[in-house]
Amino acid sequence: MATKAETPLNTYEKIKEQAVQHWQRFESASVPKIAIGTATCGIAAGALETKKAFEEFLTEEGIEAIVRTVGCSGHCYAEPTVVIHCPYTDFPPILYYNVTPGKARMLIRSFIKDGDPLFEYMLGAMAPDELLPSVSDFPRFSKETRVVMEKCGLINPESIYEYVALGGYEALAKALELEPEGIIHQVKRSGLRGRGGAGFPTGVKWEIAREAEGPNSTKYVICNADEGDPGAYMDRTILESNPHQVLEGMIICAYAIGASKCFIYVRAEYPLAVKTITKAIEEAAQLGFLGESVLGSSFDIQVEVFQGSGAFVCGEETALVSSIEGKRGMPRHRPPFPAEKGLWDKPTVINNVKTFASVPPILNHGARWFRNIGTESSPGTAIFSVVGDVKHAGLVEIPTGVTLRTLVFEICGGPPNKKGFKAVQIGGPSGGCLPEAFLDIPIDFDTLTQAGAMMGSGGMVVMDEETCMVDVARYFLEFTQKESCGKCTFCRIGTRHLLEVLMRITRGEGEKGDIELLEELARHVKLGSLCGLGRTAPNPVLTSLKYFRDEYEAHIKEKRCPAMVCRSLTAFYIDLGKCARGCDACVGSCPTKAIFTTRDRKKAIDQELCVKCGECVVACPPEYNAVRKISPAHKVPIVERPEEDMQD
Repeated sequence: MATKAETPLNTYEKIKEQAVQHWQRFESASVPKIAIGTATCGIAAGALETKKAFEEFLTEEGIEAIVRTVGCSGHCYAEPTVVIHCPYTDFPPILYYNVTPGKARMLIRSFIKDGDPLFEYMLGAMAPDELLPSVSDFPRFSKETRVVMEKCGLINPESIYEYVALGGYEALAKALELEPEGIIHQVKRSGLRGRGGAGFPTGVKWEIAREAEGPNSTKYVICNADEGDPGAYMDRTILESNPHQVLEGMIICAYAIGASKCFIYVRAEYPLAVKTITKAIEEAAQLGFLGESVLGSSFDIQVEVFQGSGAFVCGEETALVSSIEGKRGMPRHRPPFPAEKGLWDKPTVINNVKTFASVPPILNHGARWFRNIGTESSPGTAIFSVVGDVKHAGLVEIPTGVTLRTLVFEICGGPPNKKGFKAVQIGGPSGGCLPEAFLDIPIDFDTLTQAGAMMGSGGMVVMDEETCMVDVARYFLEFTQKESCGKCTFCRIGTRHLLEVLMRITRGEGEKGDIELLEELARHVKLGSLCGLGRTAPNPVLTSLKYFRDEYEAHIKEKRCPAMVCRSLTAFYIDLGKCARGCDACVGSCPTKAIFTTRDRKKAIDQELCVKCGECVVACPPEYNAVRKISPAHKVPIVERPEEDMQD
C-alpha cells in the first residue's frame, strides 16, 4: 500500500480540490446558465436544434451566457428539457419542457432579457444548493429516491471534473484503503441484489469470484449493458448521463475480487452511450482513477468497451461471455457459474449497469443507509423505464416497495385521454402482464415473482382499456421467438408452436382446446429451456391466460376481439350521422380506394376492398370522429356504392 503521506484518499482530495474549483468557477459566473438535456431521448426530440437556437439568438442579442449540455433527468415525455438560471433575478433555476427552437428564442427575449420567466412553459423549479441543486421541487421527483440517478440531468457526462466535484470517485479512494474482504462485507450487508433481472445477492457473487482459484489468479469484471428489451432504456440513459458512477463501481468490484481487467459490454445500437463511456474511460485514466497504481496505490486496472451486435440472448451472462470470446452468443449449462469459471474459463463477475452504479453510494453512505431504503428482502431503489399508455413516460427511480398504483398513476400520470387502465407488463418481453387488481402490490423482486411477473431489468409497459391482451402476448412472444439462439429444442420449437397458436387465435382461426394447448406448451417450454430467455418467454402467455382468459375465449368461441385490435376480427365503417359532407380526409388516407362518396355526398367503406389498416381512423378530424370499429361478428352497416363511382 502507499505511504501515509500518499494514501489514495490524500491523492483523491488533491484531485477533488481542482474539480471543485472548476465547478465553482462555473457556478459563480454572474451570467445566465442554460443546461440542455442531450441524451438520446433529448436528441430525438430536437435538443441539438434547440441548443443551436439558443447559441445563435444569444449571439444576435449580444447576451453573454453559458450554454452547456447535460444528460437525461428522466422526464423523457418533456424533451427537449432546458434548465435556465439567471443569477441576477430572484428566481431559482427553472426547468422548461418541450423547448423548441422557437421557445428558445422566446425564453431568451422574455426571461433572460426582460425577467419574465414564462411560467406557462415551466415544468418545475430547483432549490439551489452549494454544489448539487435539489430536484425535489420538480413534479413527481418528491415521490422518487434517487441513488443511481442522483446526478443524471444535472452534470455534463463528458466532464469528469463535474462528477468529482460532487463527490465522484471518493468511494473508490475509500475502498483502496480497505481490505478487499471488507468491501465485499459491506456490499453483502447492504443487501444489494443484481439489477439485471435475476436479483442474485451482489456481495455473494463477488465473494465467490474472489475465493475462486485463489486471490492471485486471473479474474475479470464485466458490466452487462446489453439492454435489448422493447421499451427499456435505463442502462443506456445512465451510461449517457453519468458514466463515471458506473465506471467507479466496476473499479471497486475489480479491486474487491482481485481482477485486473474490466469489460463494458454495450450494444453497438447505442452509439452515444459507447461514445460517452469511452470518453469517461479516457478521462478517468488521465486523472489516475484507471491504469497503473490507481490513486497512488499498488492496484492496477484496465477497462475496455466491447460492442455487441444486438442479439437479445447476449443479455444472458454465459452467452455474453461467449460473445466477448469471439464465439456465437449462446448460453451454456450452469454450473459452473461465471463467478467460478467465466471469461476464458477464469472467475468473472458480471453485473448490470445499475448494480455497479449502486456501489459507490453504498460505500459513501454505508450499508445501513442503503438497507433503510426499500424493503427488507429487496433493499435500495429500482429504476423503471415506464412507456406505453401513460401520460408521463420516462425513467423513474423509486424505493422498492412502492406500489404499482403509485408508480403508474401518481408518478407517471396514468393512461392519457381519460382512458381506463387495463394492465401493466413488467420485466421486459419475458415479464408478466398484471391486471388492475394487482395495482396495490409492492414492487420488489419476490412479490412480483409471486404475482407471475418479474422485476427484470426495469422495463414497464402500461396498457389502457383499448389493448387486446391476446395480441400483446403474441407481440412479446414473437420478439422472444425471433431472439432465441436456437440451442435448446424447447425454446427453439416450443416458442414457435406457441406463437403459431396465438397467431391463429388473433386471425379468428382459434379452435376448441387451444387455451389448454397454450398452457401445456408454456409449461414445457419453461421447464425444458436452458437459459432465462426460454424459461421466461411464456410469461406473457401464462399471465394473460390467467388474468384475461375471457379475451381468449371471445377470440376463439365468438370470433370477436373485445378491444377491436386484431385486424381479422375488426371491421371499419363510417357513421353517416357524424360524417361531414365535402370532407375528403379519409379518402386520401385509404391505400386501396375502399372509401367512396355516397349519393348524399358523405363517405362509406367498401368492406370487400378494406384491408383494415386503420388509417381512416387517424385521418378523420376529431371534431367529426365519424369512423367506427365493429366486430364482424356483429352486422356491419352496408352502404351501396353508386354505379358511377364503381365505373370510375
